[in-house]
This record gives sequence, structure tokens and C-alpha cells, in this order.
Amino acid sequence: MGEFVYFTEEQKQRANAVDLEDFLSRQGEKLLRSGREKRLASDHSITVRGNRWYDHATEKGGCAIDFVRMFYNQSFPDAVTMLLSGEQGVAYQESVNQQPEPKKPFVLPEANQTMHRAFAYLIKTRCVDPKVVSVFAGKHMIYEDVKYHNVVFVGFDSDGIPRHAHKRGTCQKGQPFKGNVEGCDPRYSFRWVGKSNTVYVFEAPIDMLSFISMYQKGWMDHSYVALCGVAEHALMQLLNDAPHISQIALCLDHDKAGIQARERIKKNLSERGYHMIFSLFSNLKDWNEDLQELKKPPPEYMNRQQTVIQMM
Repeated sequence: MGEFVYFTEEQKQRANAVDLEDFLSRQGEKLLRSGREKRLASDHSITVRGNRWYDHATEKGGCAIDFVRMFYNQSFPDAVTMLLSGEQGVAYQESVNQQPEPKKPFVLPEANQTMHRAFAYLIKTRCVDPKVVSVFAGKHMIYEDVKYHNVVFVGFDSDGIPRHAHKRGTCQKGQPFKGNVEGCDPRYSFRWVGKSNTVYVFEAPIDMLSFISMYQKGWMDHSYVALCGVAEHALMQLLNDAPHISQIALCLDHDKAGIQARERIKKNLSERGYHMIFSLFSNLKDWNEDLQELKKPPPEYMNRQQTVIQMM
């Protein structure tokens, strides 16, 4: 029988109050900025802020002890010990007790006068078809912000009012910025509503544009939605707004978080009475990686180019 480990209430409270950003950084985990939160580079479905965490794929969350038990597969005593011991005897930083902040009103970032950087990033760097970009830009669903030259993907409600905006950095140095504008409504993320009975569901706006670029025939007839993550709020809202949709294609990332999200979303849809649900998988991790691979010159062309350079 294992040795019983006793912790006082004060010790358990201190362990649960550990700042997860500080804790994870000392464990060697890479964190990505996601609005006011940080997202794990190793698992994009998990976000942390202070001593709290949330897994958007499983829709579960909590405080520091529960996180260590879940993420590191530790028992309760081992999780508390891990959080209290710190690195080489140095205590982990305690999370600041944050008061709930009043929700900021949603305001679209100021638009730049041109879209040169946004067009270059989407078309040249991410290989999205210019015609597809132009359609969305013409409807003010894509633009470039003036302050940082981010690409802004705008989501509108059924009355044509902007309710959501997702920003993607165009700078290629370091880790590119991405995140939602504060105060936006997650039910109305980047989407296109067509007249057919099919909707295609993606994690990111660029994956949605990439898929359309590869399968352009009659694309405007169908519906598309980018969840800007793996939570299905935007899909459920679109289905409420477009009751003619009965067939749902789940096109999430081809990774652990994406596969888990597919199963969860499929279950939730089945419980709502949707039965025509199927999955489409990219060959690589996501649809943009597929598109970029498709746009690469064939190997024989690259070999010919190298031969010409050597001869010159």
C-alpha cells in the first residue's frame, strides 16, 4: 500500500493558486499568446490564464491542481507536490487574484487604406487563390488593419452586422500573432452562408479559404464556417440561422485536437437530430499545408532549374 500523503488546506490552496503560465514555462512548455490568455504550443485546444485553464476540445477546465493531474497524468498528492516544490526548491509564482473584468464593447480594428500586406500574405505566403480573396475582401469580410497590418477576418450576423473579428499577423519573423478581437461574439466567427444543404467546418479562416481555393467549382452555393478554434458555438449558430442545412462536413485539423473535436461535435450534432455528418481529412496537418504543397513546383521542374543554375 502506498504511503498516505497529508496536505493542509493552506498547502492545497497554495498549490491551486500557482500561476500556470509561470509553471508551464519552467516545465519547458512553449506558450502562444491568444488574446488575454496563453495557448499551449503542444496542444492548441488548451488555454491558461493565471491559475485557471480550459480545454476547448473537451470543454473542461479548472485550477492548477486539476490541470497537473490531467496534463501530466499525476495523482492528487503528486500534483500538489509538483506545484508546491517549484524548480530546484524555488516556489512557483502565485497567480494574482483577478477580479472579473467588465466586458469590452466589440469594435473592429481600424482599416488600412490599402490591403497590400494582407493580399501578399494570403496569396503569396499562404497560396490562397486571388479570386477567392477578392470575393471576401469585396464583401468587407477580409481587410488589413492600420496599426499592425494584420489580416482581419470579419464575422457577420444574419442581419449583416459585424459581431466577430479574428486577426492574423502578416510578419514572417518569429511566431506570427493570431487572436480574436476583444468583445467579439464567438457564435459569429468567419463564415459564408450559401443556398445548398451542406456546410463545411474548419478550425481557422485560412484553412477555410485554402479548401475553397482547391475546390472552387460552385463553392458559393455551399456554406462554410471557421470556428477560430475547436469549440462549436459558431457552427451551432449558423445551423440556427440557416435551417436549410442538413449535411455537415467536419474539416478540422488532422491532429489529436482536431480528431477529438470531430468526435465531440459529431456527438453533439447527433443529439440535435443531425445525421448526415461526415469528416474530410487533409493529407497533411491542415488544408493550408495541403494547398501550399499543391502549389510547389514538381520535383522534375526543380531538378531542371538546379541543372540550369549549375550550367550557368
